[in-house]
Amino acid sequence: MASIPVPSRPTPLHASPHADDPATLAASGRRVFEIEAQALSEVASRIDGDFSAACRLILASQGRVVCTGMGKSGHIARKIAATLASTGTPAFYVHPGEAGHGDLGMITDVDVVLALSYSGESDEVLMLLPVLKRQGNKLIAMTGRANSSLAREADVHLDVSVHAEACPLALAPTSSTTASLAMGDALAVALLDARGFTADDFARSHPAGSLGRRLLLHIADIMHSGDSVPRVGADASVSEALVEMSRKRLGMTAVVDADDRLLGLYTDGDLRRTLDDDRLDLRNTRIVEVMTRSPKTIGSDAMAVEAAQLMEAHKISGLLVVDAEGRVVGALNIHDLLRARVV
Repeated sequence: MASIPVPSRPTPLHASPHADDPATLAASGRRVFEIEAQALSEVASRIDGDFSAACRLILASQGRVVCTGMGKSGHIARKIAATLASTGTPAFYVHPGEAGHGDLGMITDVDVVLALSYSGESDEVLMLLPVLKRQGNKLIAMTGRANSSLAREADVHLDVSVHAEACPLALAPTSSTTASLAMGDALAVALLDARGFTADDFARSHPAGSLGRRLLLHIADIMHSGDSVPRVGADASVSEALVEMSRKRLGMTAVVDADDRLLGLYTDGDLRRTLDDDRLDLRNTRIVEVMTRSPKTIGSDAMAVEAAQLMEAHKISGLLVVDAEGRVVGALNIHDLLRARVV
């Protein structure tokens, strides 16, 4: 069977003969960073009273921030909404085209609208303004033209104009979208600071993420408790302790008194040291003679990440959990932390 010829990729009409040269490609990439860095510097110099007014408008609102925009501005608006929502400012994105066909019902009169349009003349966005004004919504506009229709109609205008796009054709939104995204981040962080938003607050809105697990998971959530906690009395022999360790499979056992108060800890490492001493008889040596006294412990209400830090700092692989009276209530090891994805 004759092979089917594969057509070659056409060469761009205006491509340089060295367009695919590694040095040329790298230079193009660096030029984008330089142009966009300059654009960000320019926009940062405009963080002034209008920016503060936008923040105060959102802080005073009893509703949410509704972000909207078309095309690339819409993508940035969606990201800003997500960042606001995850940092303590309830927000969501509404597509301006869909808003004109029913989604305006999602916007209540106490919401603040953040509208993005670099030209400030996006028809789909401007179409919404009369309805929003009539409903009483406050409007924050983010544009690149202070004299645009959207900027003039806004209660607060945030100027994100840039001197040049990174696109050499000055067609693809590049510097302008980067500037808008940075302005949105600036709003979110300023509002976060003003609200006193903490890492714990952030974790509560990210329970499925690694930060959420690290900040929300307590020792009580992952420790072994009840009959699964390895423990022996002070009169137990080393061999009896080994049976308990083998049965509970945590690589250690607590040594407790009659009231379950912690006396000491015996671990796999202690066992190795015991075996190295030829004078000791495992059946006749009492566990209190070879246990580790005053071992590291942790409370059940501590964060799981604290256990990980304690284990790392002291080069240990397990911890006993005790209550305020020193009674053993639980145990955990590094494998429990791994299973909980704390480490």
